[in-house]
Amino acid sequence: MAKILIIDDERAIRSTLREILEYEDFKVDDIDNGADGLQMIKNIDYDLVLCDIKMNRMDGMEVLTEGLMLKPDLPFIMISGHGTVETAVEASKKGAYDFISKPPDLNKLLITVRNALERGNLVTEAKVLKQKVNKSKTREILGNSAAILKIKETIDRVAPTDARVLITGANGSGKELVARWLHEKSNRSSGPLIEVNCAAIPSELIESELFGHEKGSFTSAIKQRIGKFEQANGGTIFLDEIGDMSQSAQAKVLRALQENKITRVGGEKEIEVNVRVITATNKDLLKEIEEGNFRMDLYHRLNVIHIHVAPLVERKDDITMLSETFCDEICSDYGITIKKITSGAHEALKSLPWTGNIRELRNVIERLIILSDKTITEDDVKAFSNPSGSIYKPINQFENTDKDFNFDEFSKFQDFKDHAEMEFIKFKLEKNNWNVSKTAEDIDIQRSHLYSKIEKFGLKRNE
Repeated sequence: MAKILIIDDERAIRSTLREILEYEDFKVDDIDNGADGLQMIKNIDYDLVLCDIKMNRMDGMEVLTEGLMLKPDLPFIMISGHGTVETAVEASKKGAYDFISKPPDLNKLLITVRNALERGNLVTEAKVLKQKVNKSKTREILGNSAAILKIKETIDRVAPTDARVLITGANGSGKELVARWLHEKSNRSSGPLIEVNCAAIPSELIESELFGHEKGSFTSAIKQRIGKFEQANGGTIFLDEIGDMSQSAQAKVLRALQENKITRVGGEKEIEVNVRVITATNKDLLKEIEEGNFRMDLYHRLNVIHIHVAPLVERKDDITMLSETFCDEICSDYGITIKKITSGAHEALKSLPWTGNIRELRNVIERLIILSDKTITEDDVKAFSNPSGSIYKPINQFENTDKDFNFDEFSKFQDFKDHAEMEFIKFKLEKNNWNVSKTAEDIDIQRSHLYSKIEKFGLKRNE
C-alpha cells in the first residue's frame, strides 16, 4: 500500500484530498506547514508528496527543493489555487513530477498520483538493478602511489600463473581486493573464487568447513557436506587470516597442497582437487612460527610469491583519489547530488593517522557526506572525522560547547547526527550574534529551514 503525504495549510483541501486517496486504499498523512512536512519526509518513507505552493512560513517551492535534497527519488505533485504556466514550469525545473490546480479534478488527480507512484517504483527498481550490476564487478585497486603501482605490476605478472601467493598487511588495507584481482586476471577466472575467513570459523569446525564431512562423522553431521576446497575445484580458494588457523587444520592444508588431494572429515576416500591457493594475514607469520603457532613447512608452501599491502598512512598520495571515488559512490548510493571535497579537506584527511586504513577512510567519507553541507570542508573533517574511534574533541569548530564529544555516548547514528547538527547550528548562531539571516546564508540553507531547526532543537540565545 502506497504511503502519501499531503502538505497544505488549508484544512478543507487536506480533508478532501485525504478522503479521495483513502477511498482508493492509499495510506495518507497530512500536515499544515512545510517545516513539519520536511521533518515527516525525513523520518518516514513516503512514496509520494502532494504539496501546496502558497503556504505561510515556508512555501511549497522551498519544501520541494529541501525535500528532494532529503529524498531525491521522492515524487512531488505540486498543487496551487493560483496556477499558471510559469509556476508549473518552475516547479518542473525544481524537480516536481507534475503540477495540478485547485480545486483538483478527481480523475486527473488519481491518474497523476498513479503515474507518479509507478514512476517512483521504476526508479527504485532501476537503482536496485544498478547496485546489483556494480556489486558483480570487482572494484579497481585505486591509487597511484609507488606501493600501489608495484602491487598492480606484481598482480599482472603473477596472476596468469598458478603460483601460490601470500598477501600481508594490516586490517582494512585491501588484502581481499588484491586476492580477487589475482583470480580475476588468472586463467582460472571463469572458475569459482571461494573465500574463507579462517578467523571467523571456530577451530573445531574449520576442518569440516575446508574439507567437508561425511554423514554421521560427528553428532551434528546429519548429512554429507562438500568443503570449500571441493567447491573451489577448477578455480581459486582464498584463505583469509591464515595466521588464525588451528594446528590440526594447518597439517591438513599442507597435505592438500603437497598432494592436491583432500579427505572429508569422517571419510576415507581421497578426493583430487585442482585449486590455486591464495592466503592473507595481518600477523607476522615468522613470529608466529617462533612462538610455535604456525608451521614453518606450511609457511614456505604458501609464500611462493609475497605481496605486502602497505598501510594507508604510508601511501597518503592515494587518499585524494580514494576519497573522491568513495564520495562519488556513496552519493550515488544515497541518490544525492555528488558533494565536492575542498583541497583543504583533502589535506586534513592526509594528516590523520588512519589506523583503520581504507575501511576507516570510506567510513569517514560516508560520515562527512551525511553531516556536511554541499561542500566537504577542512572544518568538516576536523569536526566529524573521529579517526580510529578517538574521543571527539572539535577543533576550532565547537569551542564553546560544554564538554568533549564521546561517540560511545550515542547508541544510534541518528542521535549522534542530531546532536552534532545542534552543536553546529548553535555555534554558527552565536558566531553571528544570533542573526538568523546571516547564519542561514553562512551555512547555505533556507532561513525558514533554519528557524525550524532552532525550534526542533529548542535553541535559545544566552542572555
